[in-house]
Amino acid sequence: MMGLTVALDAMGGDFGPQVTVPAAVQALLHSPELKLILFGDISAITTQLTLLNKLNHPRLSIVHCDNVIANETRPSQALRHSKGSSMRMALEAVAIGDADACVSAGNTGALMALSRYVLKQLPGVERPALISEIPNRHANHTWLLDLGANVSCDADSLFQFAVMGSVVAEQTLGSSPRVALLNIGEESIKGNDLVKRCAEMLSQSPDINYIGYIEGHQLYSDKADVIVCDGFVGNVSLKTSEGVANLFIDCIKRNIGRNPFKRLIAKWLFRELFTSLQQLNPDQYNGASLLGLRGIVVKSHGSADTTALENAINQAVYEIERQIPMKISDRLEEVLLERHY
Repeated sequence: MMGLTVALDAMGGDFGPQVTVPAAVQALLHSPELKLILFGDISAITTQLTLLNKLNHPRLSIVHCDNVIANETRPSQALRHSKGSSMRMALEAVAIGDADACVSAGNTGALMALSRYVLKQLPGVERPALISEIPNRHANHTWLLDLGANVSCDADSLFQFAVMGSVVAEQTLGSSPRVALLNIGEESIKGNDLVKRCAEMLSQSPDINYIGYIEGHQLYSDKADVIVCDGFVGNVSLKTSEGVANLFIDCIKRNIGRNPFKRLIAKWLFRELFTSLQQLNPDQYNGASLLGLRGIVVKSHGSADTTALENAINQAVYEIERQIPMKISDRLEEVLLERHY
């Protein structure tokens, strides 16, 4: 049976072991075949495990690390001073085969740089990309990339993002997921030269079900299954959407919460609405995957709570089971051969 071992950077994120350890225990409870290796300060980790009465869990092990990469550390500094850190040692466990995937809520830039250095990129991949699932109006699946790994890209990189995103979407949706480019308009004359060049490349690729441009207000329309953009645009789009969703939910809670009678009536009249609003909760979609590497790396929100971090671990398990890096490598090889000939 395929291994299901995840290396968890237990020190990453805003809360460290106070969140990562309970999330690890919950993930083990829900995945009977999962094994977890926690990388970090052994004292802090064992303290949390003792509180949870899970100190000697048979599917959980601890690797002590002396260092932690701070959130403000620059990627270049992380590369030079990362030895012995929880993030780097978790990635090295994947590189040497002790683990099948790495999950971290730590510094995004450092994770990106160290992942490229430790795991290396797949053949033909110029730049890895961050991808995550976002909700849509029909409660289906939509994937958005890049979410911030690459602030600027060329057309070839965007094309590769489309190929990698299509592979991920296929695992859930089946063949021929709809791929679109995020642009300032749907018309072919809109956009900069970079986007137009990528659109031309996608239109000429028989392996990509390219449907054209979509605009920002269509992100959640279910018009496309995979939406491609550079990391600057993707990160701003995602963070803006999360802010609007939280504002909307907070406004409803604030107006209802002032009056006990309103709360009672709202629960009775708008039960389905509240259920639907949970789809807007960013924690449900926590876990952005770093595609294009020779191993699986999942990035969690730094502010993730226990449930959100568990979702990131579950995302890593999902990719292990479906062997995502190998499928991306195979597809890229096919596409590159077709473009060459």
